[in-house]
Amino acid sequence: MIALYGHPSGPYLGALGEQDIEGTMTRVKELAAQYGPFSDEPVVPALDLITTVASADPGSDGDYSSETPIEDLEPWIDAAESAGVYVILDFQSGRTDFLSQVRLYESLLARPSVGLALDPEWRLAPGELPLEQIGTVSAEEINTTSAWLADLTRNQDLPQKLLMVHQFRLDMIRGRENLDVSRSELALTLHADGHGTPGQKLDTWGVLQNEMPEGIWPSWKNFYDEDQPMLTPEQTYSIINPKPWLVTYQ
Repeated sequence: MIALYGHPSGPYLGALGEQDIEGTMTRVKELAAQYGPFSDEPVVPALDLITTVASADPGSDGDYSSETPIEDLEPWIDAAESAGVYVILDFQSGRTDFLSQVRLYESLLARPSVGLALDPEWRLAPGELPLEQIGTVSAEEINTTSAWLADLTRNQDLPQKLLMVHQFRLDMIRGRENLDVSRSELALTLHADGHGTPGQKLDTWGVLQNEMPEGIWPSWKNFYDEDQPMLTPEQTYSIINPKPWLVTYQ
């Protein structure tokens, strides 16, 4: 799976917002096609669509996270569905727990080609503010959210869903060894989303893959501007071990 990351509001949050909806579908399908020669499996284009955005403003609910209205996301999901593009709804939940936010978007997650991503970097403890520290989340909170998503998938007879959890430092997930991978309704992937030189990123990759719980798929992120330099599709599939199952672009 090859995904463009960002928010519909514009380019400042990632490559997804650098063009309109139609342009985004064309861009991600062309990007996914670049991986075809190097993959033994079908390559699926996808959108890593930021759904809630960590904010310096506490907002009316005081959670320091801005919830994108469902009606703003639906045109992107509709277009992706028509184009054969998978959608991953990405959450930066601020001071509220992930499940409380995720449940607000149940109608979208009930669609067959929509999965879920949780970003612990922006999961804040009481008194913490965005950009002042790296957030953390417990395996228990992730498991509570994954159980809800698995139940939704089973109860509505939906295809298996992707569940992505971002991680570029080990301490972002407390008790990682306790992550629940028992639910066949979900495919769980841990997403190494740090930027830097290839050497720095591969060092981080090695640390994250060490003692990785069984049943978790590895994922990687390429940054157009911050990586020095960004790996090509061929390099992404040839020098990273184990091979990433999901690659996102920001």
